Amino acid sequence: MSDDHSRAEKGSEHDEQEHHKVDLVNNVNAKIQNPLYGIPKGKLMAQVEGFVREKGFEEHLSIFKKGALLAQNPKDFEGIAELDENDKEVIRREVTHKWSQPRQLYFTILLCSVAAAVQGWDQTGSNAANLSFPVEFGIDPSPSDPNAARNQWLVGVINSAPYIASALIGCWLTDPLNNLFGRRGTIFFCGIFCTLSVIGSAVSQTWPQLFVTRLLLGIGMGPKATTVPVYAAENTPASIRGGLVMSWQLWVAFGIFIGLCANLVFFNVGAIAWRLQLGSAFLPAIPLVLMVFLCPESPRWLMKKGRYQEAYSSFKRLRNSELQAARDLYYVHRQLLEEFEVIRGANYFARFTELFTIPRIRRATLASFIVMIAQQMCGINIIAFYSSTIFVEASYTQKQALLASFGFGLVNFVFAFPAVWTIDTFGRRNLLLFTFPNMAWSLLAAGFCFWIPIDNSARVPLIALFVFIFCAFYSPGEGPVPFTYSAEVFPLTHREMGMSWAVATNLFWAAVVSVCFPRQLAAFGPQGAFGFYAGMNVLAFILIFFLLPETKQRTLEELDYIFAVPTWKHISYQGTKTLPYWIKRYLFFRKNAVLEPLYNFEEVESITVYEKGIGH
Repeated sequence: MSDDHSRAEKGSEHDEQEHHKVDLVNNVNAKIQNPLYGIPKGKLMAQVEGFVREKGFEEHLSIFKKGALLAQNPKDFEGIAELDENDKEVIRREVTHKWSQPRQLYFTILLCSVAAAVQGWDQTGSNAANLSFPVEFGIDPSPSDPNAARNQWLVGVINSAPYIASALIGCWLTDPLNNLFGRRGTIFFCGIFCTLSVIGSAVSQTWPQLFVTRLLLGIGMGPKATTVPVYAAENTPASIRGGLVMSWQLWVAFGIFIGLCANLVFFNVGAIAWRLQLGSAFLPAIPLVLMVFLCPESPRWLMKKGRYQEAYSSFKRLRNSELQAARDLYYVHRQLLEEFEVIRGANYFARFTELFTIPRIRRATLASFIVMIAQQMCGINIIAFYSSTIFVEASYTQKQALLASFGFGLVNFVFAFPAVWTIDTFGRRNLLLFTFPNMAWSLLAAGFCFWIPIDNSARVPLIALFVFIFCAFYSPGEGPVPFTYSAEVFPLTHREMGMSWAVATNLFWAAVVSVCFPRQLAAFGPQGAFGFYAGMNVLAFILIFFLLPETKQRTLEELDYIFAVPTWKHISYQGTKTLPYWIKRYLFFRKNAVLEPLYNFEEVESITVYEKGIGH
């Protein structure tokens, strides 16, 4: 190829990137488009040839040409002459057998699930320990203590220490840790902190020592909660990304359940019960540390680092065929070219600033903030952190309170399973809009039940029943959606920083809940505290309705275009189109009501469209 021709081709590519640059920032028509759409076949093949020469894939030229054609036209793959019947059968199976994935992919998700279980167990050790460690350290929060108000705040601060450290330090270490060590190295770092700090908490001799060890736990929890969902999202195909990435919350729920089991097991061991309840959380952290480097590194992270050969090897381990690996690698490569043209976060502080200054990223930042703070607004953590205390307030004995907490953990885990099948079909947004009103009324009902006289036999079971109903609605909705959603909405250039923001938001407000609830419970009573969070559920529903776009079954790259839609346009659409449609369809039962779509999907090349093209 001549130098003039090469310069002309690069100039043409630059013009295309500039065109997409304008689309990405000013997508007022809400049109989603494949970055390869409309490129003539000859020109696309020439670009692929340049790509394989630049990245050292000359021996794979044929497979990358097939992959590029498939990435450009997934819905019409049956008509691509370069694909043989075996190639086409592989692509058909992406739809007909979408859960048939390589073992390495499922092993990676298993590892992520272990990391999530560590997170859940770390959260629940204090649930039962709250009943005994304050007495041992002379900070009894019960009303009979003369320093009850001071002690209630101290217990809240100790319980909230991991979330304070995560929100202020741990989450913000994610970007530099990922930059230096990759996704796997960051998870390894977090596993070490989550092992040693909980052992330290178990041997603490004063409440300040316990406070410090729990702060150290937060330094491990923050980057782990930030990195693991991103790692899972980057490794999974779009068609099942929600179902697999939400396994983070499913296994956090499992960790909470196992932690509550441990609380019950150690209840009768005497004065050291709280030490074992806190310290036992190191157990799942050991396999996390030992197994993490057996998983493939995130290919998208490797590509961001320019390590394309390693990225291709990772994709081949994570996909069923070399064709799929080549397709995904080339597609991500082309999207990265556009992202780096539009978004140039040169350093840590620049990337943080761009979360709020670049329109596409600012919209993702707002959406992740809404969905993350909603998890704390809904009130789940007043149960997760203080269920034993709440049930004692309801006149349970300590053993009965631990058994009721065990029941809460079991419901939380079991009812998370429906989200595996619904999060990619019913959708993230719809799950939230369905479950938040139901969480509001069930939490309000649980609070009202505290007005039942103590000597009435219905009081205890009714409080537990409505708490369990609340949890059953939380688990398939606001449980799995926030981390899944936040892990996918940011572009690769800002994914670590964006997820740091999202998780810091979540854990900061978890700290606020944890600090305030002991005093809130004493000041408002159970009825007032539960009623307050029921109102927060209603507020969260309104925010989600107007500000949260749907992301189901979109590739991570196509989401650039979803979040290029101006916020005002999204709010206007929900208020003037979606709300009237709901009223007509579900209030007046008009079956002929039609909802005008916000997005123009005519030129979208993704799993949703080519599912229809196959005809299955």
